[in-house]
Amino acid sequence: MFRLDEKIWFWTLLAIPVIVLLFVFVQLWRRSVQRKFADAPLLKRLSPNRSLFKSILKVLVLCAAFFFLTLALVNPKIGTKMETVRSEGVDIVFAVDVSKSMLAEDIAPNRLEKSKQLVTQILNSLASDRVGIIAYAGKAFPQLPITTDYAAAKMFLQNMNTDMLSSQGTAINEAIELAKTYYDDEEQTNKILIIISDGEDHGSNAIGIAEEASEEGIRIFTIGVGKPNGGPIPIKKNGVVLNYKKDNEGETVITKLDETTLKNIADEANGVYINGSNTSEVVDTIQGLLEQMDKKEFESKQIADFKDQFQWFLGFAIFLLFLDIFFLERKTAWLKRLNLFNENF
Repeated sequence: MFRLDEKIWFWTLLAIPVIVLLFVFVQLWRRSVQRKFADAPLLKRLSPNRSLFKSILKVLVLCAAFFFLTLALVNPKIGTKMETVRSEGVDIVFAVDVSKSMLAEDIAPNRLEKSKQLVTQILNSLASDRVGIIAYAGKAFPQLPITTDYAAAKMFLQNMNTDMLSSQGTAINEAIELAKTYYDDEEQTNKILIIISDGEDHGSNAIGIAEEASEEGIRIFTIGVGKPNGGPIPIKKNGVVLNYKKDNEGETVITKLDETTLKNIADEANGVYINGSNTSEVVDTIQGLLEQMDKKEFESKQIADFKDQFQWFLGFAIFLLFLDIFFLERKTAWLKRLNLFNENF
């Protein structure tokens, strides 16, 4: 098995065409200057050992050195051993509110960004639990199925925004219904749904749906993001506030944290409500709750033991750089006999 560790370093390959262009430019400039000094036959008599082939060879060696240096920075890895790993944990689904009310800045930097921070820190505290992500506003949309790939979870999380769903509103019931489809074992008792929201529920019967989820073995933890006194919803362009969202009567909309709804949902599903103002408290509370739950053994996974291979490419690069230093641009006897470029001697 083969893997590249730091693909971003492939950008250094752009140095190779730059080197080639500089070489061509220098050769053209040198030829132009030499023509002002003397004609071609006289130049050949004055510098009979000058070789265009050796100059090209030096540039090719230098480009090859940069190529191998780039591969060393990328750090290719080869899987040398396969081993079976068993893991235990719980299934956790995060349902993140991406409605427009989450743009309110009553909690810094805004409710949505705070929600992302909370989920990220919770992910950082997990060890072998499986996670999934749901985005919801007026409708719920699956973002990431149940997985142990926390890096993928963070990537999907950071790409979430209030424009990703055209249907606006806050239908918590839709998120709970979708979460039910995430768990692949009806018998397991360690199914967790964490709802991160300001609690403004424009759907219907969220509490009833939460009760149904509880009957299916799903515990719902709710995290409230925002402040009870609320704040306006800014309308921005290029990061600049142009206005604030208004209702049909032209009044500025003030969105408030509805802790009552979130507490009721948590109570119906044997869960806990947590205020999301303090990130460390949220993480500690979630950790404590998860430690009390039964762990389920997940399917065995084949994981390769990868070994770094950068040292080989680094060695080639250093060798070629030394070789380039000791290359001379003069003709050598055996190259004269080859006469690869039809040079006249």
